[in-house]
Amino acid sequence: MTPAKKPEPEPADEAPDVPGFRTWRGVYGFVFAVFVAVVVALTVFTRAFA
Repeated sequence: MTPAKKPEPEPADEAPDVPGFRTWRGVYGFVFAVFVAVVVALTVFTRAFA
């Protein structure tokens, strides 16, 4: 009797096809940081040129 093979666990997530990022968490973090930077820049420009 042969021992039953354990199925290989599926990867939790596929790697993104985005250069410079190995995980989706990195992609999401970068997008969020850019969003925050744009909001801050708009706030600064509004106060400077209003």
